[in-house]
Amino acid sequence: MENRGIGIRAVSVIVDSILGLIFFMIVGFLFTGSFTFQVFGAEAMGLGGSWIVLFFLYFFLMEGYMGQTVGKMVTGIKVVKEDGEPCDMQASFIRNILRIIDGIFVYLVGAIFIAISDKKQRLGDRLAGTLVVSA
Repeated sequence: MENRGIGIRAVSVIVDSILGLIFFMIVGFLFTGSFTFQVFGAEAMGLGGSWIVLFFLYFFLMEGYMGQTVGKMVTGIKVVKEDGEPCDMQASFIRNILRIIDGIFVYLVGAIFIAISDKKQRLGDRLAGTLVVSA
């Protein structure tokens, strides 16, 4: 298993973020009936909150069931447990809930953790016992 570092993981996150943006536009359209939507107050909270929950579920479910998001499939990487077993739902939940911390300053915190880790693990990976490796 070859642990994968910052560069390829960043490309994967960019692909997933583009998909997330497209999904955000669809959810925004459903909320407002227009792709040029402007929302405020409770409606903005509903739209933003829905997008955050659905984006979390995307990572959690895709990695928990398949070990890969679409971005990881495109870049040829996957998430596994440290013992080489497939990622499970518990590990996926832990690593993805910690995206809140790893994603601070456009994933700067996660990149720092990857850079200083001998196994190239971000905080979420360390606490979940997972690795990102070549598929």
